[in-house]
Amino acid sequence: MIDPLSVSAVAGVLGAVGSAMAGEAGKWAWESIGNLAQRVTGRQLALPDGPEEREELARLLVEGGHRDPAQARALAAWLNGLAEGETKAPDEAPRLLPASTRYFTDRKGPLAALDREAGRKADGRPRQVLLHGPDGIGTSAVAIHWGGREAHRFPDGQLYADLRAAGPQGAADPATVLRRFLQKLGVPADRMPATVEDRAERYAQLLAGRRLLVVLDHARSAAQVRPLLTAAPGVVTVVTARRPLAGLDALNVPVGPLADKDARRLLTDLAGKHAVGAAKAALPGVLERCAGSPFALRAAAPVLGDSAPRAVAGPFPVDPVQAANADRYARLAVNTALVYRSCSLRRWPAIGSAAAAAASGLTEAEAVEALAELADAGLLETALDGRHRYRPAVRRHAEALAVQEDGLAACAGAVRRTVEHYLRLAVGADHAALPQRWHLGPLYAEIGPDRYPGEAEALAVLGAELPNLVEAVAAAEEFAAPELVCQLVEALWAVQLKAGRHDELLPALRAGARAAADARTAARMHVQLALALTELQEYGEAEQQLELAADAERAVGHLRGQATAVETLGLLRLRQWRYTEALACFEQAAALLDGIGADGVGQADLPRARALLDRHRGRALRGAGRFEEARAAIERAVGYFRGTGEAYNTARALTDLAQTLVDQGHGPQALPLLDEAGVLLERGGAVFHLMPIAVLRSLCVNEDE
Repeated sequence: MIDPLSVSAVAGVLGAVGSAMAGEAGKWAWESIGNLAQRVTGRQLALPDGPEEREELARLLVEGGHRDPAQARALAAWLNGLAEGETKAPDEAPRLLPASTRYFTDRKGPLAALDREAGRKADGRPRQVLLHGPDGIGTSAVAIHWGGREAHRFPDGQLYADLRAAGPQGAADPATVLRRFLQKLGVPADRMPATVEDRAERYAQLLAGRRLLVVLDHARSAAQVRPLLTAAPGVVTVVTARRPLAGLDALNVPVGPLADKDARRLLTDLAGKHAVGAAKAALPGVLERCAGSPFALRAAAPVLGDSAPRAVAGPFPVDPVQAANADRYARLAVNTALVYRSCSLRRWPAIGSAAAAAASGLTEAEAVEALAELADAGLLETALDGRHRYRPAVRRHAEALAVQEDGLAACAGAVRRTVEHYLRLAVGADHAALPQRWHLGPLYAEIGPDRYPGEAEALAVLGAELPNLVEAVAAAEEFAAPELVCQLVEALWAVQLKAGRHDELLPALRAGARAAADARTAARMHVQLALALTELQEYGEAEQQLELAADAERAVGHLRGQATAVETLGLLRLRQWRYTEALACFEQAAALLDGIGADGVGQADLPRARALLDRHRGRALRGAGRFEEARAAIERAVGYFRGTGEAYNTARALTDLAQTLVDQGHGPQALPLLDEAGVLLERGGAVFHLMPIAVLRSLCVNEDE
């Protein structure tokens, strides 16, 4: 329980709410703290900036609690509700490490080095090992094999991340990796820190007393892994990379090619004694060609006795991995080879059958067959969800072949078809996940929201495909297709509003703001970017984006869009606890809507737009202490959204109404509203917004007591 009369305890919760929450739940919590501060102190306070100002605010709250026992009880209820569940112990220790390969040969030196680092006496130095070696040499296999063998050392689990898995330039963003790690360590999505710095701090706190292994596979730079490192004495971090990483203070352990006897042993394990014996005459050439690379040896094992011609004649290529790729490619069926080339032209984080069909021009059934053959040949890796991805060296080989065999025009066509596939997928899912909102672009009318059984299912698809969608935006921008960029970004609204993940979306949103050509689209992109920047606490840049949006809409006389930009500025002011200014923005937006004539653009959307403004007005009025006016405005919004069956906004307005009732001391009246809102949000998959309901319900219970 949080002591409401302890300045340090209150400051700690303020810090968590201010910097360790993202998305709508975080926005609600921060606004609520502002409302609470105003009620306790009797005046509107400025948004605290930094630990010193948070401590001063905590002191004011504590002093208010000393003066009034009722305020102390309210403060305790709020703080405990906000702090509760910040981290929930996972049901079991995370075990993310992949299974080791069955046939693991030699590597006594690297394994011994790992043993020594893990077993040395704690002396304040972090336990960090960098395994490095050329592509295909087996650094990942060493880390995974050792982690599996030594699992008993780590009772609190194993964390694993493939740092090439997604993101710009094929490198995973540290913020994304930290999000996944924190979730596995028990941090709920609605309590996820917004920035990489705050996530790294929370990560270090959670690991401080644990005995745990962290494997960071395929790192590209020290900067990529630095936020993921910890000095916790019970944690061993193993990083793998193709080369030593300058600036990484870790024990460097090189992993080299297998010795000839170990290469023979691996071939024998993989192919069997009979096959190795039958290929005795060719064996020296195979070993020379593979050059001690486990990847190349695994490629050679299934075809040791194959008399088919080699893909590369003459002197062996210097790179054994590329030689193995060439050998495997030479044996592919025509359709399979086409899929291999077509899907390699971008760093798609995960390749499914529909995307492969779009890239290659084949049917989806043909693409399914081709992907299975590529996985069997070792040219694609298969994830747990059944989708596929390339190793970087394999993708480079496939991409070079695509340019050579298909030509640049065909390659560009394959990329565009894939981008258009993801666009249609995103538009359909976005429409189904938020069917009533104002949509921009003709595809929404063409595709419609009927491909999914419900909003939750559509939102789940958007979440699963988000890395591919961000890559599709990057591809569209690179191919100078601004209309595709903007339509893709427009289709990210639902996942942005309902699931957060603003840090992952930010590169795509910035691309949308750069790409927009006409004023209306530009305004839309600026507003969408501003919303993410607000959640990431980049308030100054968010305000600049909103000013650009308003200017663009004003220039073309689009009152509906101008009202949206002004309304969004009001939402930013709510986040900043500037309630009077927020209310002025909402009133200005309402006046702009009133100026839209019977035949004006956006006229059909006016009832819904006014209902949203009523909800936001109510929030600003509540923050200003004008509770009766707030209640009346929010009740109008609830009535509208209930009448139209818009579950998501009904639930949000019900939550606001319940909070207003709680603030007025009518907790029992709020409980049925919270129950209704919770059901609607769960049904729609918007679990990101359930935290406010849990906090408000605890306040109602506290009031009854």
